[in-house]
Amino acid sequence: MRYRTLSAIAGILLAAAPVALAAQQPPAPAADMLLMPQMRLHDPWIVADKAAGTYHLFTRNDARMTGDARLGIMAYTSRDLKHWTTPTLVFAWPKGGWATDGAWAPEVHPWRGKWYLFATFHNEKLPLPSRGARPLHRRSTVLAVADRPGGPFTLVRGGESVAPAAQMTLDGSLYVDPAGKPWMVYAHEWVQTDIGTIEAVPLNDDLSAAGSPRVLFRANEAPWALAQPQADGTNIYVTDGPELFRTRTGTLLMLWSSYGKGGYIQGIARSKTGDLAGGWEHLPPLVRRDSGHGMVFRAFDGRLMMILHRPFTRALGKLYELRDEGDTVSVVREATELDLEAYPTHPCGPGKRPAGGDPDEC
Repeated sequence: MRYRTLSAIAGILLAAAPVALAAQQPPAPAADMLLMPQMRLHDPWIVADKAAGTYHLFTRNDARMTGDARLGIMAYTSRDLKHWTTPTLVFAWPKGGWATDGAWAPEVHPWRGKWYLFATFHNEKLPLPSRGARPLHRRSTVLAVADRPGGPFTLVRGGESVAPAAQMTLDGSLYVDPAGKPWMVYAHEWVQTDIGTIEAVPLNDDLSAAGSPRVLFRANEAPWALAQPQADGTNIYVTDGPELFRTRTGTLLMLWSSYGKGGYIQGIARSKTGDLAGGWEHLPPLVRRDSGHGMVFRAFDGRLMMILHRPFTRALGKLYELRDEGDTVSVVREATELDLEAYPTHPCGPGKRPAGGDPDEC
């Protein structure tokens, strides 16, 4: 997701004996550890490295946090999802590369014994052909690779775009289908299309493009998505942050975000066939109230979790516990004991009903 050019779980493992419990608990956090309200986050992505007992949280580099002004990706680490280290720069865009800005929506995925960073970069001085009055420029998801989930990461193929370079694309995410074939699922930017789309491009084993992109769905197909009027008189629909998740019964879901009543929204779609091609049906949003670009991961104790940024205008990190329902996922609760978040998204609380059936009102 763009920065608006339009901007304890793993630590408490129950054991029968007190000695065993003490042996499994992580060391006490250092006094200089950060809490989520102190962290600069946008489009957060968590890798849970169970073997190392470490969570890695990736986001765009912020020089105020790392002391390094280079364009790139930084990562915080944690043992318990509550106390986080000062972030370090894990990927820096190389001098002489085509991009001058971005570093949006980093995702880190394992593939063939390596760890691949997907991130979106752009350059407003590299124009693309325009079909109207709106100027277009190069914006693409590129890859970097590392031997370990925490990096450091090295640019792949000199920063070559995965999707066609003539498309303004962002938020690329790796999906591996049941046959073991990799795909990159991404958002085709509304700046170029008016109605943003979610698309997928098939990949080779080296994660280069193996064919042409395919449209999975358009933002205005979701009944909750609202058009965003622009100064040029157009009405656009945003697509952001696709991430694929398969439930315990094999149902294929996709988290994605757009704008609706209440601002930025964490949406969810379901494949009717169980395949990436869909068709896709849009379920009621997971989270409203100016929140989105979420991703799903497993905590070390096995619980299904989601992190997103909330509120959009301040980009704080927010954690939820989810339930795998088989045909979808649902929010169990806000994990406020971890994120200390002061802007609840589920204000009604247990036992209270929304006023007039509106989930945003109590």
